[in-house]
Amino acid sequence: MSLSSALSIAQSALLATSKQTSVVSRNVADASNPDYTRRIAVVTSTSPGARAVDIQRTANDLLFRQNLSALSAWSGQSALYNGMDQLDLSVNGVDNASSPSTAIANLQQALQLYATTPSNQNLGSSVIDAAKQVVNSLNSGTTAIQDFRTQTDSQISAAVSDLNSLLGQFQDANKAVISGTRSGTDVSDALDQRDALLKKIAEYVPVSTFTRGDNDMVITTKDGTTLFETVPRSVTFTPSSGYSAGTPGNTVYIDNVPLSAGTGDNTTADGKLAGMLKLRDGVAATMQSQLDEIARGLVTAFAETSSSQPNATGLFTWSGAPAIPAAGTLVNGLAGSIKVNAAMDPSAGGDPSLLRDGGANGAAYVVNTGGASYSDLLISYGNKLDQPMAFDSSAGITVASGVSDYAANAIGWFEGVRQQASTNAESKQALAARTAEALSNDTGVNVDQEMSLLLDLEHTYQASAHMMKTVSDMLDSLMAAVG
Repeated sequence: MSLSSALSIAQSALLATSKQTSVVSRNVADASNPDYTRRIAVVTSTSPGARAVDIQRTANDLLFRQNLSALSAWSGQSALYNGMDQLDLSVNGVDNASSPSTAIANLQQALQLYATTPSNQNLGSSVIDAAKQVVNSLNSGTTAIQDFRTQTDSQISAAVSDLNSLLGQFQDANKAVISGTRSGTDVSDALDQRDALLKKIAEYVPVSTFTRGDNDMVITTKDGTTLFETVPRSVTFTPSSGYSAGTPGNTVYIDNVPLSAGTGDNTTADGKLAGMLKLRDGVAATMQSQLDEIARGLVTAFAETSSSQPNATGLFTWSGAPAIPAAGTLVNGLAGSIKVNAAMDPSAGGDPSLLRDGGANGAAYVVNTGGASYSDLLISYGNKLDQPMAFDSSAGITVASGVSDYAANAIGWFEGVRQQASTNAESKQALAARTAEALSNDTGVNVDQEMSLLLDLEHTYQASAHMMKTVSDMLDSLMAAVG
């Protein structure tokens, strides 16, 4: 081997070692970055004695896709669960203190007490006050639910804006990858940035990807709707200024295709957008329907009857009074419009004794035949609260029951759904964490391993430097001999 060849080999080795050291140092510097993928400096021979360094990423497409799917599932479930916590507190209060069920139980107690001493008008006024608490619970619950739906609408709008922004950033990163691939430069940083954006996008909608020539990536949703192909596809949503009971919300469109909200308590809604749609139009809407059915049951249970006239509203009335709502049929918004009959409300100039005697709708509805000690009507009202009646199955509770039991079942339904959502959120969070850990173990940086490589590279550098010194000494001796 000639001295010039030996010198060339030593120089090539030093250059390769320098590049390898730079790659390993970068790995150590970004060891704590969850979006950084470990680089490997692969040395290849290009000609006798010459070496080049090719930088490769330790990517794992299968684990990465599993992690994206787990992120979407967890994001959708956690959005549902967190929203339900807020909804429960707004409607039912702490420990269900402001729930209709608690208010109805207090009303029953007040009725029973009044029935024991029907001549005591103070007890009659207490029943009216308890009825007002029931009305307040239903009215405020309706307001809270519709405000919550409006608030969720705003959150959906903000999420759509964020998603469009992420898609715009993804376009820039994708262009950088394509350009670098075509020119043959290292695109590892651009690929890391693109993968990091994919993780963020997957939190909003479930994504599926495939890569074309020049590392050009296409993104679709899980159901095949194109989200990005060369340019971002439009994600649109029109928020509502306010909601009322029974009003459906607007949906999110991706490339003019509606986004599915998913079904079930263990929701199939992947991504926070679908989770919030499920929350707004599923859980909250069902909860409102249950409040409306409770209100309809109360109007029916306290209706006044007559042998010659149709049943008419009694203690509780509504916008359709004096008629009674149709049996077993949901009336949207009834919980928001129900109120105590002014004819029995002392604060409105009414007489509480009409609850004991009947006659809020005229003489044809008077039933008291026992004077001030008459309690049969009061007892019958208390009993009607526990007597099974028909409820609309669209409200999510199909078991036939009395109004008081239905109100309790509404709490049970919500708590069951929330518990299921909590359990599923925990399991999906665990899956997302496990897939992220597996991906990190496979493609992330192990500092101990990198430091060991640095030590090996140091020895390689020393050997190459020693070789260059030896060749230099030999060249000096040769030049001295020639001179």
